[in-house]
Amino acid sequence: MNGLLIREDDTVKANSVKEKILDDDWWDKVSYILSFTEPIYDMIRIYKKEKLPLSARSIFYDVVHQVLVSQWTKNNTPLHCLAHSLNPRYYSDAWLLEDSKRLPPHRDGEISQEKQTCFRRLFPNDDEHDRVLEEYALFSMKVGPFEDLICITKMDTMEPKSWWANFGAQTPLLQTLAFKLLGQPSSSSCAERNWSTYAFIHSLRRNRLTTSRAQDLVYIHNNLRLLSRAPNDGVNMWDVGGDAFDSMEDVGFLEFADLSLDEPELESDLLVNV
Repeated sequence: MNGLLIREDDTVKANSVKEKILDDDWWDKVSYILSFTEPIYDMIRIYKKEKLPLSARSIFYDVVHQVLVSQWTKNNTPLHCLAHSLNPRYYSDAWLLEDSKRLPPHRDGEISQEKQTCFRRLFPNDDEHDRVLEEYALFSMKVGPFEDLICITKMDTMEPKSWWANFGAQTPLLQTLAFKLLGQPSSSSCAERNWSTYAFIHSLRRNRLTTSRAQDLVYIHNNLRLLSRAPNDGVNMWDVGGDAFDSMEDVGFLEFADLSLDEPELESDLLVNV
């Protein structure tokens, strides 16, 4: 009798293991956990390899800390904060109640400060600056054109650009900004690709190029690559590697991490050319 119970128990365990092995969702969770625990484990291994006492400070820690700070700084610019401030989801009760520590953007000191910096850059005219501040006050406090119940309930469920298209007509300055900012992918890949092209042109072997000459060559290279996508075989040879081209041999990892989108000229070009 006991043997039968043991065999049945083993069968239950075996079926449970089988379900886990065949469950794609379970493996996705394992991969997710490994994605952030593996770097921590590697860091611990390197620290152990240095054979330092636990009370000692590792030089490697300072390097990793600098990379983390650089990555955060790169993705915490006035333009990012403004985009965050214009996303209606972050004002919805559903999002705020998920975590008691969450605050709407207009009550977050750091985000508000960076948003104001961006407003001053984008609206140097005093009248337009005052108008955009008034429009943002209406939006963030859900009053005036934003106090409608449907408008408020759709903040969490509707795609941000669609939400602004439906409910933002009476705040034209904010609506225009939202269309341009919230329609951009949250990625620095375009800037990184341009940096890769620059590294290809201005390398250790060609380090006597002046800054203006290098910039001109990057401009020509990128435009020739775009032209090569057109049905014209005469310029196809200029598409060196296409979008997959990535030459970073002369760029250190820390220098790459320091790349930032916090450039007023870049912000203006981004918003004007969208």
